[in-house]
Amino acid sequence: MTQATQIGTQLTPAAKAFIRRMSRFAAGAEAGFRLVVAPGGCCGFATTFDLVRGPEASDVVWECEGLRIFLGPESRRFLDGATVDFLETRSHTGFVITTDGPAPGACVPLSKLVSIESLVDGQRNQNGRASHGAGS
Repeated sequence: MTQATQIGTQLTPAAKAFIRRMSRFAAGAEAGFRLVVAPGGCCGFATTFDLVRGPEASDVVWECEGLRIFLGPESRRFLDGATVDFLETRSHTGFVITTDGPAPGACVPLSKLVSIESLVDGQRNQNGRASHGAGS
């Protein structure tokens, strides 16, 4: 049996409830919930999850209040010091990762700021529309 590790990540009650609900369908003593976290999306992280029969060789097994969560090395790095929440609303269902600093790959740091003047007084292109930014 793989040894469990404690990590510096917080699970909200909603995240725990979702993982617990899903984990009821896991079969076997080594089974658990694999959470994969990667950079991407406008919130900064993309997540996927699955129920698996056991951890991969490079996985960390995180036990939290009876839950077995498997994290790969990259996922563990992204979750270090983060809070994992689970949201179920009409417009969004899924994990939400909150960190103290900017998330890798978030849209905000990559956004280009434009002046209000360029939006109001932008040059007109051939279609009669305002041009905003290079190559428009």
